[in-house]
Amino acid sequence: MGGSLFLSAAVAFLSYGLTRRYLLSQRQTSAQRQAQVNARLVGGALRSDSDVPQLLSSLQSPAGSSTVVHHRGRWFAASLELGRDALPEPLQEAVVEGRSRARQRYVIEGAPRLAVGLPLPDGDAYFEVFPLHELDRTLRTLRVALTTAAAAAMVGAGGLGIWASRRLLDPLAEIGATATTIAGGELHARLDVGNELELAALAESFNQMVASLQARIERDARFASNVSHELRSPLTALRSALQNMETRRASMDERTARSLDVLSRELNRFERLVQDLIEISRFDAGVAEGSFERVFLGELVLHAVESFPDGEVPVEVTASATDAVVDADKRRLEQVIANLVENANLHGGGVDRVRIEASDGMARIVVEDRGPGVPAEDRERIFERFYRGRYTSRPAGGGVGLGLALVAEHVALHGGRVWVEDRATADGGARFVVELPVVR
Repeated sequence: MGGSLFLSAAVAFLSYGLTRRYLLSQRQTSAQRQAQVNARLVGGALRSDSDVPQLLSSLQSPAGSSTVVHHRGRWFAASLELGRDALPEPLQEAVVEGRSRARQRYVIEGAPRLAVGLPLPDGDAYFEVFPLHELDRTLRTLRVALTTAAAAAMVGAGGLGIWASRRLLDPLAEIGATATTIAGGELHARLDVGNELELAALAESFNQMVASLQARIERDARFASNVSHELRSPLTALRSALQNMETRRASMDERTARSLDVLSRELNRFERLVQDLIEISRFDAGVAEGSFERVFLGELVLHAVESFPDGEVPVEVTASATDAVVDADKRRLEQVIANLVENANLHGGGVDRVRIEASDGMARIVVEDRGPGVPAEDRERIFERFYRGRYTSRPAGGGVGLGLALVAEHVALHGGRVWVEDRATADGGARFVVELPVVR
């Protein structure tokens, strides 16, 4: 009897602690992501001298959050109730003076809240305050449920205690499994606790959060796709007009000819950006399909490198990779090579060599550069869209941060993977590796 009571109390306490930690972590992560998205929007708008109050009123706040911005020494708030005075002073000092990201949970006027602060360019700062009353209510409901279960275990002894413990732990296991599924990219997954009334509020709140995230991602993907496709028609017209002007170059003065060259160069970059956005939108929509055929990897790489306009790129094919055959979509795989070479030229001090090797049923395309290398903390994030670490600082006329993201998408479509590591040389440099399965 005593052991059963102790076990029931321990399980109830552990269940509440794990659930509370999990829910707080998920809420903080969701709040951090929303704040980062809104901070990027606000930061971009502030650089164009947008009206700050109107900007704050236009921000989306699906979680009922409130926004506060520190801009040029002044404070602006989206709500009259939550302004600068509602932010904890340590949080203000850490973000405004310390120029570091920070977050803090606190209670104001009896209501629990989570404040997230992010520094913006030019000494500005962005704060977003999220209400936690729904989470607090859910935790209170869970506490009541666990206390009731413990009391029932005291009355019903060991057997009832074991039954109650399993009844509480099973939904938690489902929460963990569902969260793992969603973290893996399956945003259609939802939490179902069956007849567990005690966790109904938790399931509803969890499912609403996932549905809101899914809707936002799909909306952003549709927006990027629609904008990219709508830009193709005016780009075609601009290209035709530019070609018409090129036919009159002989009659132009030197200044006009230079302007025409600048226009042509920028139009080429713009067309590349639009094409990259269209390609990314296909992956987001799940309609990206490859036209695969069996090719000799060495021949494909050599053909791709020969088309580069920036001069000869050294290519080394090891003996083990001479006859390596892979199933490849030629266009996509050639774009992978082109993007890696372009990335090395823009950010890595130029390509040192391209190497093809094979072993253990896998073939690898290795692109080595002469740059400073990629910091360990950036080696995964540089394959994210629009991410700019210290390695990928934008030079004049550089890209927008989609090249390596497309590399990762194309390689995944081929059933392979891509990563970056340091070169094992005294001069340093980065080593980008694309690994693909070998057919024979």
